[in-house]
Amino acid sequence: MFLLFLRATLLNPLPGTLRSAYALQQQGRNHRKESMDDKKKPPLRSQAWFGRQDRDGFVYRSWIKNQGYPEDLFDGRPVIGICNTWSELTPCNGHFRELAEFVKRGVYEAGGLPLEFPVMSLGETLLRPTAMLFRNLASMDVEESIRGNPLDGVVLLMGCDKTTPSLLMGAASCDLPTIGLSGGPMLSGKFQGRDLGSGTGVWQMSEKVRAGEMPLEQFIAAESCMHRSKGHCMTMGTASTMASMVEALGVSLPGNAAIPAVDARRARLAQLTGRRIVEMVKEDLRLSRILTRAAFENAIKVNAAIGGSTNAVIHLLAIAGRIGVPLRLEDWDQLGSQLPCLVNLQPSGTFLMEDFYYAGGIPAVMKEIRHLLDVDALTANGSSIGENIVDAPCWNREVIRAFDTPFKVQAGIAVLRGNLAENGAVVKPSAASLHLLQHRGRAVVFESIEDFHARIGDEDLDIDEHCIMVLKNCGPKGYPGMAEVGNMPLPPKILRRGITDMVRISDARMSGTAYGTAILHVSPEAAAGGTLALVETGDMIEVDVPGRRLHLEVSEEELARRRSQWRAPPAPTRGWQRLYVERIQQAHLGADLDFLVGGSGADVPRDSH
Repeated sequence: MFLLFLRATLLNPLPGTLRSAYALQQQGRNHRKESMDDKKKPPLRSQAWFGRQDRDGFVYRSWIKNQGYPEDLFDGRPVIGICNTWSELTPCNGHFRELAEFVKRGVYEAGGLPLEFPVMSLGETLLRPTAMLFRNLASMDVEESIRGNPLDGVVLLMGCDKTTPSLLMGAASCDLPTIGLSGGPMLSGKFQGRDLGSGTGVWQMSEKVRAGEMPLEQFIAAESCMHRSKGHCMTMGTASTMASMVEALGVSLPGNAAIPAVDARRARLAQLTGRRIVEMVKEDLRLSRILTRAAFENAIKVNAAIGGSTNAVIHLLAIAGRIGVPLRLEDWDQLGSQLPCLVNLQPSGTFLMEDFYYAGGIPAVMKEIRHLLDVDALTANGSSIGENIVDAPCWNREVIRAFDTPFKVQAGIAVLRGNLAENGAVVKPSAASLHLLQHRGRAVVFESIEDFHARIGDEDLDIDEHCIMVLKNCGPKGYPGMAEVGNMPLPPKILRRGITDMVRISDARMSGTAYGTAILHVSPEAAAGGTLALVETGDMIEVDVPGRRLHLEVSEEELARRRSQWRAPPAPTRGWQRLYVERIQQAHLGADLDFLVGGSGADVPRDSH
């Protein structure tokens, strides 16, 4: 009787369970068997190391045997790399050692050999000046680690937001069979009898402290209440957004995005992921077959439906560049800006990722917008998007709204252009104030983040709620690394009047957990000589989000005069920062290094002896 119940549980979706992951895998396996019958299996890369009967084969096998691996593990089975971003300096990924063990179980069960390897871990919470500065460096670590080692397929363990794009970028450059596994969000924060969202709650409470509405002691007390379990931010910040993008792109098994980090179903998904990657190697199901133009279009539409982070724009552009898919900034506006937001999650709404999982997660959202998606797009489990979501239930319509009764209308990413952003800037209308989406105001300019911090609290600062705050030199070259400082805190004297939002313009990013009328990613940036560098306090700026316009009301003659006097800021003199600033592309291209665009494949390198 128990076995019959267990089988029913695996094959039928129930609230809060892995949505038919096992059943979908079985369904996909049947499709794959048919398609592979007439194909010749490609040789395994790992056999160029472990399958040789010579001196170098001796070296490759013998040295790895010092870890206790028995002889039969080198019999020609697929070798699976587990790319792990565990680090105690990346709190969101602090449970990845344990998660990797469940992946290994699955790999062994499917007849593979799992070999775990570390790569640079990027935690936005501790790493200065910004984790974004090191996204491309970490992607190089991933790419070279995959290409240089005896790996046939890869599992990517991703959590804190920059680890997700960096791992996908590096893996895309190699194009081996690859599957993603996110670490999962934290449990909902709880403080004074209410839910408290990571990141979003910080911005809200810190503004109250600055306005004199919340005692500092209460603010400090909330620290232990906001982050009460392992996992990444449980709001729809960049980490949750990118986990959702991984699922929407088809790179993970269904259900990947929303299962809480400490839920046992996350471990089960990890084990199923380990099983699946072995099959993907046998089928030669490479990333390039999954990361197609259709997959990126699907992801852009899902990002709109979930009210996802503006950071997804810059990351998906970079990933597409690595895999060779033509994707432009305009695609975000054309494909997603008119779509409704269906998901009522912070920072745009009320609920948190734990609620989102119980409501049905990404499969439920994708089913609601099925008519807008390319349902034939292939996914990592071997089935199509359409097959994966056909029976996806929604269990809570407060959290995931129906398409015809959305949470917010036209809530995707809007791309603005004008003389202040020749190559574009982005804004997230679902997180902005409606009355500020069309606005004309006097610029109050901050030349750097240090200038901003030094002056924003000055009671004599000439600023009111009608002004537009402008922050320069915080883009890819200027910071360097394009930090999350675009959601500038408002002046205390304005907060004390009960005003909580103003228009803010910068070449920076903002945290996906943040909110407000922040116009971001202005390109070209100030440090590259964009018009943003020429803005002066007192200039009038027109913002027209419905009209997609961002205009500085200064004559061309005056701009030419200012440009003749502008001087680029000094560049770093050595190390990674120098290379980064010299070769970084602008935000509208994904802020990748110019020489990393396009992949190099995974041909077996020369021997090391």
